[in-house]
Amino acid sequence: MRVVDLFSGCGGLSLGFQDAGLPVTAAYDYWEAAVKTYESNFSHPIHFFDLSKTSAACDHIAQWNPDIIIGGPPCQDFSHAGKRTEGKQANLTLSFAKIVCNLRPETFVMENVQRTKNSRNFGSARRLFKKAGYGLTEVVLDASFCGAPQKRKRFFCIGTLNAEDGFLEPLINCNLAGKAMTPREYLGDELGVANYYRHPRNYNRRAVFSIDEPAPTVRGVNRPVPKGYPGHPGDTAKLTRSLRPLTTLERARLQTFPKIFKWSGPKTELEQMIGNAVPVKLAEFVARTVLAYHSQPEASVLETASV
Repeated sequence: MRVVDLFSGCGGLSLGFQDAGLPVTAAYDYWEAAVKTYESNFSHPIHFFDLSKTSAACDHIAQWNPDIIIGGPPCQDFSHAGKRTEGKQANLTLSFAKIVCNLRPETFVMENVQRTKNSRNFGSARRLFKKAGYGLTEVVLDASFCGAPQKRKRFFCIGTLNAEDGFLEPLINCNLAGKAMTPREYLGDELGVANYYRHPRNYNRRAVFSIDEPAPTVRGVNRPVPKGYPGHPGDTAKLTRSLRPLTTLERARLQTFPKIFKWSGPKTELEQMIGNAVPVKLAEFVARTVLAYHSQPEASVLETASV
């Protein structure tokens, strides 16, 4: 099945789909630093392209004749970390929907932050998908139950032509792990620490975490331990000279990028790339679920519905 990744960023979704056995034939993004990193890690082409120009985008993407379109339109306007308004970035959700509905691949996968599902723009996108004949599975997944050691919750809208709404729910529910994964379980002693600092948005929240609990969401910023941090009752360790934040590459590992993944660009952009990415193992979980459905849709649903 031919897969095209839109708004690909540095390639978390692409890599997860490839690891699941669904190779990507082309990718598109409009962030130069992310495109350069993507180019360093994949053999297929990535195009520096403004996907808000949907007519031109459809003409260009059509050459790949995709069976599956995947993508995570930029989500800052939906994020808890942002101003919680729907602006220009949120409009790219509609751009994604318009491209999908014009090209009509058999299946699409759209990923975004949890708040997206209640947004005005997604409501408009959803109506476009339904009008185009897609059955939709809309689900919020916690990455720590999908093979990644991080409590990153992301919204997925997965559509397949002529399917019933909720068509993937039995398979998803059957395949979720029974317990959340921790950094120690995924990385062993690779991090070299038992506890680490992750800067809170305010000091009402804790900032010190153990590698024996699922990591908090990897964000697009990574700050050192400030001199004024007062500590928090929920911290798993007290501040000492040895307590540190995770490095940029260690945070990429929490996003389940492999050690051999090549990163390029200034630290600020790398942190943003990593924070924006879909965890590779979360993407692989979704891809394997989609592949299982397409391999034997009726039997898969009947079998998992009885579990």
